Amino acid sequence: MADKSGIEWTDATWNPVTGCDQVSPGCDHCYALTLAKRLKAMGSPKYQNDGDPRTSGPGFGVTVHPDALDIPRRWRSPRTVFVNSMSDLFHARVPISFVREVFAVIKDCPQHNFQLLTKRATRLRRLAGGLEWPANVWMGVSVEARRQTDRLDDLKAVPAAVRFVSAEPLLEDLGQLDLTGVDWLIAGGESGPSARPVEASWLRSLRDQCQAVSVPFFFKQWGGQTPKANGRTLDERTWDELPEPLTQRA
Repeated sequence: MADKSGIEWTDATWNPVTGCDQVSPGCDHCYALTLAKRLKAMGSPKYQNDGDPRTSGPGFGVTVHPDALDIPRRWRSPRTVFVNSMSDLFHARVPISFVREVFAVIKDCPQHNFQLLTKRATRLRRLAGGLEWPANVWMGVSVEARRQTDRLDDLKAVPAAVRFVSAEPLLEDLGQLDLTGVDWLIAGGESGPSARPVEASWLRSLRDQCQAVSVPFFFKQWGGQTPKANGRTLDERTWDELPEPLTQRA
């Protein structure tokens, strides 16, 4: 059964891997780390392995779940699926053999679109040539601050049919980006008790850059104490643009 998602830009989540480690400023207030601690306390079997307390936490040790691989094959209706909302498929502790198994499932399910998002862009680029890239893979990298913009170069080297950028949580003005080869950009503010505020000028800059080169722009949230605390309207409208379906491309 699919895990329905509250994330505005996807329909469902699928977690064949759980657990992660903090690697950049966007990880500082990781929702998944906090949720894993709660799930461990509740006895959830997928969240019983602890991670390194310096970079991870209770229930958040990187763990592969082979028994979860067949889940998408059982879904009858087409959907857009966020892969590993509770992990990073390109984490160093996820074996390349398991990454290939995940990609094999994706290939076997062409009725669905699968969204993969990583902060490990270097490993993504290194492994990309050894993977088969089905047309229903949407590959993204997180770019939350200027120091992470080099992840764009790694993304562009990957032969994914759809490449996207997640500027969330957006922590500063990213400056001028080269969006050549990018098919979609998501931006949003941080949420939670210690949420760092996002500036409207940072979001407008990304939106305007996307519009200048016809890249779909999706504004997810302003953030705050809760994800929906301050809504998701930018300049009196919502921005829900999505990549053009591959079947409609020239």
